[in-house]
Amino acid sequence: MADPIVAAIAFDGISPFHLSVPCLVFAEDRTTLGLPRFEFRVCAIEDGPIRTDAGLTISAPHGLSALDGADIVIVPSWKNLEVPPPAALIEALRRAHRGGALIVGLCLGTFAVAATGLLSGRRAATHWAFSDQLQALYPDILVEPEVLYIDNGDVVTSAGVAAGLDCCLHIIRARYGAEAALRLARQIVLSPHRQGGQAQFIERPIATTGNADRFAQALDTVRKTLHETHSLDSVADIAGLTRRTFTRRFQKTIGTSFGDWLTDQRVALAQRLLEATEKSMDMIAFEAGFGSATSLRQHFAARLRTTPAQYRREFSKNAQERVAR
Repeated sequence: MADPIVAAIAFDGISPFHLSVPCLVFAEDRTTLGLPRFEFRVCAIEDGPIRTDAGLTISAPHGLSALDGADIVIVPSWKNLEVPPPAALIEALRRAHRGGALIVGLCLGTFAVAATGLLSGRRAATHWAFSDQLQALYPDILVEPEVLYIDNGDVVTSAGVAAGLDCCLHIIRARYGAEAALRLARQIVLSPHRQGGQAQFIERPIATTGNADRFAQALDTVRKTLHETHSLDSVADIAGLTRRTFTRRFQKTIGTSFGDWLTDQRVALAQRLLEATEKSMDMIAFEAGFGSATSLRQHFAARLRTTPAQYRREFSKNAQERVAR
């Protein structure tokens, strides 16, 4: 099969950081992580050298015509928010979308994607400081300033700056599986986000070395024993903290409730088991701590909007081997 094509839009005045986000995730050879080798294209809107806002000048080897045939098209940022993007860019994005490409707007790139009409009547994210402006310009879009990224299936948008990395990692997870996304996250030293959602669902890394305090050790214990029953009180006791102190520290450190974090850990383990093993749904539900296949399906539907069986068909090793052949 041909290598998937990922095209990133570049324009005069772009931030090198924003352009580097899709480069980091898709331009390097990640085949050792179980990812395909992407054909990565930087596509310039204008002819000639591109000046960045950091004083650097870059040369893009492709123009907008290179969006044709792309599997993923990314607009890493945007400028002149009150001025509509060039008609050539709008048409190129629409044409790529009609051709089946996933259209991605990172940070202020959401403004350029919104101008195509592809977000009309749909949810969108952008940098929180510009969410009101996006809403005013495109009142038919439901702008959600508190989320990191939103996946509409064929169009994905993200919040500002570093959230672009979270969004690209989400795309990897959605298309190539949780294990590949986890390996990539480890390699680029990024917290492995779960599927979209509120900022409070970010899972921040917690030290698990021998010098970690009892709080971190307690969470590490839970991760290693997800098949067991864990309550807020029992884990607080392991951490040597009162329920109230544990809850306050957990919220401050992790950014969500213990119950939501625990469910996320169990869903992630179930994903890995579905990808890497042929175990039955009942066994996976038991090992992940859901108790029953019914509960497993309910949590998959709530968090991943799919079923465990469908997830296995798409992301199991056998399925990936069939695609590779």
